[in-house]
Amino acid sequence: MSSILDEYEDSLNSRHPVQHSSRLSAANIGMTHSGFVNVRLEEEKPIFNKQRIDFSPPEKINHFAVCNNQLCMSLGKDTLLRIDLAKPDRPNQVELGRKEDSRVHKLFLDPTGSHLVISLSTSECLYLNRNTQKVRSLSRWRGHLIESVGWNKLLRTETNTGPILVGTSQGIIFEAEISASEGSLFNTNPDQYFKQVHSLEEDGRPAPVCCIEVERGPESKVVIIATTRKRLFQFVGRVAEGSEQQGFSAIFSQNQELLPSFQEFPFNMGYSEITFYTPKLRSCPKAFAWMMGNGVLYGQLDYVKLDSLLSDVQVWDYTPDIDFSFNKPISIVLTQFHFLLLLPDRVKAICTLNGQVVYEDVFPDKFGTLKKMIKDPAGGLVWIYTEKAVFRYHIQREARDVWQMYMSMNKFDLAKEYCRDRPECMDMVLAKEAEHCFQDKRYLESAKCYALTQNYFEEIALKFIEAKQEEALKEFLLKKLNNLKQSEKTQITLLVTWLTELYLNRLGLLQSDEGKHGVFQETRDEFRKFLSSSKHKECLYNNRTTIYDLLASHGNVDDMVYFSVIMQDYERVISHHCQHDDYSAALEVLSKHCDEKLFYKFSPILMQHIPKKVVDAWIQMGSRLEPKKLIPALVNYSQMGSTQQVNETIRYMEFCVYQLTVTEEAIHNYLLSLYAKYKPDSLLWYLEQAGSHLSDIHYDLKYALRLCAEHGYLQACVLVYKIMELYEEAVDLALQVDVDLAKTCADLPEDDEELRKKLWLKIACHVVQEEKDVKKAMNCLSSCNLLKIEDILPFFPDFVTIDHFKEAICSSLEEYNQHIDELKQEMEEATESAKRIREDIQEMRNKYGVVENQEKCAACDFPLLNRPFYLFLCGHMFHYDCLFLEVTPHLSTYKQTKLDELQKKLAAATQTSKSRHRPATKEEGGDTASLGKGSAGVSREQIKSDIDDIIACECVYCGELMIKSIDKPFIDPQKFEEEKSSWL
Repeated sequence: MSSILDEYEDSLNSRHPVQHSSRLSAANIGMTHSGFVNVRLEEEKPIFNKQRIDFSPPEKINHFAVCNNQLCMSLGKDTLLRIDLAKPDRPNQVELGRKEDSRVHKLFLDPTGSHLVISLSTSECLYLNRNTQKVRSLSRWRGHLIESVGWNKLLRTETNTGPILVGTSQGIIFEAEISASEGSLFNTNPDQYFKQVHSLEEDGRPAPVCCIEVERGPESKVVIIATTRKRLFQFVGRVAEGSEQQGFSAIFSQNQELLPSFQEFPFNMGYSEITFYTPKLRSCPKAFAWMMGNGVLYGQLDYVKLDSLLSDVQVWDYTPDIDFSFNKPISIVLTQFHFLLLLPDRVKAICTLNGQVVYEDVFPDKFGTLKKMIKDPAGGLVWIYTEKAVFRYHIQREARDVWQMYMSMNKFDLAKEYCRDRPECMDMVLAKEAEHCFQDKRYLESAKCYALTQNYFEEIALKFIEAKQEEALKEFLLKKLNNLKQSEKTQITLLVTWLTELYLNRLGLLQSDEGKHGVFQETRDEFRKFLSSSKHKECLYNNRTTIYDLLASHGNVDDMVYFSVIMQDYERVISHHCQHDDYSAALEVLSKHCDEKLFYKFSPILMQHIPKKVVDAWIQMGSRLEPKKLIPALVNYSQMGSTQQVNETIRYMEFCVYQLTVTEEAIHNYLLSLYAKYKPDSLLWYLEQAGSHLSDIHYDLKYALRLCAEHGYLQACVLVYKIMELYEEAVDLALQVDVDLAKTCADLPEDDEELRKKLWLKIACHVVQEEKDVKKAMNCLSSCNLLKIEDILPFFPDFVTIDHFKEAICSSLEEYNQHIDELKQEMEEATESAKRIREDIQEMRNKYGVVENQEKCAACDFPLLNRPFYLFLCGHMFHYDCLFLEVTPHLSTYKQTKLDELQKKLAAATQTSKSRHRPATKEEGGDTASLGKGSAGVSREQIKSDIDDIIACECVYCGELMIKSIDKPFIDPQKFEEEKSSWL
């Protein structure tokens, strides 16, 4: 019992059921016509997979029911076994405690698995709730053999069924309600009420209610379907919202005045069974199948129809092997696309789409006769039992082959719906749909479908060409193009070129037909949309030459221009406008797209026709254009063009120089030439504002000088000479224009007094000799302090009297006298200063200091007089060696090196001095010894003086060395650790 669901015996290992399949057989492995490879690496699992439960019942199984994973079975005479399939290892066994002559007739389990009704053969009924062990009798139901129960799916709870319908063997339909609670003191029965609401008949006599189903449709509609042996009844009514608890009496009363809607079949096999398919839990059933004497009636449920719920109804006739004398059908179960028919020894699965038997499973005799087949709506499992065994079917991917059936029925949308995840099947459906549309002469639809298939491209294209369907061919090519990957460049190129040719042919035909102007415009818009497609932009760009050739061969100029704009081939667009003398349009394209290279290329021709607009466009481009590259266009038309072109040229050059501050020499030179030729008034102003320093000048000075000289602009030439610092030439030329201008030039060389004097002499000479104006000559003396009267006297003629120079001569003499007095004063001051210096030197020689015998060295604190020492004016006294040690660390590298050298020289000189006290040998003369002594003495004293200059130039504590050492640490960083450890 503990392994009822966990351990299975796979019956497929011992035998293989007969399976009729319309799927692709194994022979289909390989390349199909569509280009797909269909290779199955392992055998696909069957749709209906049977498993036997590893369960051996202790007694014979009489009846069986399962809902919501709650399984109930009647065993032997008086045992009821309940199993929660979520907990199969904990079965629950209940004793019914019935009379010996009674047996279980049927079990009815509600969809939640909470309420179980047990119908006994003695026309009694028992009730068992899932949460209790106590079996309770339904006393109000006594006397009726229950054949069917219609559960309430809306108002049910775990302890209450809500209003339900009960069908009896006498054709009576009762409404009842069962509660699992104990009730009151006076009413302990679980059945709350039990009342008749309707009765069913066949041929004027009561007929057993084989099945009854209650469903709630949209808009508060309630549907009741009941079946007898050969009739199917429908009861439809509405229940006001909130009044569901009142039951179903109102539904039947609404149908009392009219005959109940039913379908009847002639043959009667003694019973019937109806089953429903619900796609989702807690939703309305969508299909039904009714097993009766004449076959199986199946179809859809339409809750909107007024006359009948049943739609698309078909009857499946029993196959010849089904003989009612010994092989009657027992049960039926409906799935999404099949209904399963249970026979005494086998199960058949029939497809509801085509009525074909697709599966047949024969059970061995050892298990006994098959008794019942039940479907659990919660899990979708199908259960079958015999007296000795229990089986269940897993339905796996039931819709896997539905697409083929829909395809054979020409229901292509449904076929595609069921093969979305199988591209090889989708391709077959699309190919079949395309062929079907082609045969029906729906060529556009056919083209769309063909484009989605993997069929050979050439075959499909030829089909449309032979049928002379260019529109369909174009549609096919467009769809095919959109489906290609970007990596398939060759195919894209082919399709794009072909489509362009088709569009151009179509446009040519429509353009010649005046009555189809609207169609022509639509086609052109479509063609331009195709050309501007971003998806194929790369292909169009790479093959733009071919597209241009096609457009040109058809004479389609407008679309060529449009395509050029799309390809950003603005050069072609502008050339087109220029060829048609539409220069404004050409300039508009230039200005819009701001391509500098195109400006340089087309500016010459545009400048010839619309100079003002062109210059405006240049100015708008600003610094993005290089003015130097536009000079060819400007030079050409400034030389041979009209006044307007010249003025526009000057305007642009001025914009470059004054606003863009262009420094290129060519631009400034060209502007100079334009000013010199056409606007001389602006020439001098330009030269003046350009600056007077060579670093500020951006034009060629020599070129400017030559240009001004050629045109006779002397004042401008003077200005250029001044900038070139050719002051003599500037003064010479300025004297031809104006003496004041020459004076301005003469004062420019401020640092060269000799040159200034020379220039002023030139001016004075010119004034005296050329203008013969003595008064102006005297003014020159006052203007330049470098000139004296004696400098200009030679320039005057002999007949000039001294009266003209009297003031100048007197002034000159006074200046000489004043200069002599200044020199005398300076000499007296120098003599006094020298006298004071001599006195200070004499005073320093006589200055001395007193050192007491107890004085100590300021560095080592030892008596000072023990060793050579230094005494400073500040009062500090140091031993020689102590001062040496104090000063040396503060000296620069150069001074330290020099000090070391002096020390070595001093040591060498001392050694030489000691050696002179040894007795002289015979070879050594007295004069030689005396000479060596004098030389050594002078050298040693000089060395000591040099050492003193280094170490004793100032007091180490009061001088500059101490001030410079203020930022140095007291302890050398390299010796810090050593000093630190010495303190520990």
